[in-house]
Amino acid sequence: MDLAQATQAGEQVAEKLLGYRRDPSGWKICREGNGVTVSWRPSMEFAGHLYRGEGVLSGTPQQVWQCLKPGGRSLREKWDENVSSFEIIQSFSDALNITRTATPSAAMKLISPRDFVDVVLVKNYEDGTISTSATHVEHPLCPPKPGFVRGFNHPCGCFVEPLPGEPDKTHLVSFFQTDLSGFLPQSVVDAFFPRSMAEFYPNLQKAVKKFCD
Repeated sequence: MDLAQATQAGEQVAEKLLGYRRDPSGWKICREGNGVTVSWRPSMEFAGHLYRGEGVLSGTPQQVWQCLKPGGRSLREKWDENVSSFEIIQSFSDALNITRTATPSAAMKLISPRDFVDVVLVKNYEDGTISTSATHVEHPLCPPKPGFVRGFNHPCGCFVEPLPGEPDKTHLVSFFQTDLSGFLPQSVVDAFFPRSMAEFYPNLQKAVKKFCD
């Protein structure tokens, strides 16, 4: 994949994420508690769900971003229980990369380890919001690996947003729509994602306190 292809793919997925962020229609709450709300609606990308998580974190947007940002010094594998490893396959700039993310087994090992290869674009907005947008790509340097089922992330990512009047807090909106592949019962998938997204927020909050205070 060359720079032009990666840039085009990154900008397209960023536009889709912005559309998700701005469109309030059709969301159904599937999990709520401890200040975190997880909603879903049918995906337009594949035969699954688009999930949206929303919550407020203690910490500035920059502190929260330090724990979320992709890159060679990513903290994700240190705190995110759904990330066992993260690597840069090809880097075009600090804001545009091809990445491979590996995940451990989950749901009492009903879900075996997965890996995902994505183009990831980081954008900064005038109001101080930082977004990361990702979608699956094929890359010659990262063929399927033994021991992992290759999954596919359809447009997903998050918005790290300043909270007006609360400089030490951050509004985080996250979107996931992932095809785990394999032969998984739909009931397992439908139970896994809302729970995983709800747990993501308190785990991130602990990471912010641990690594960024």
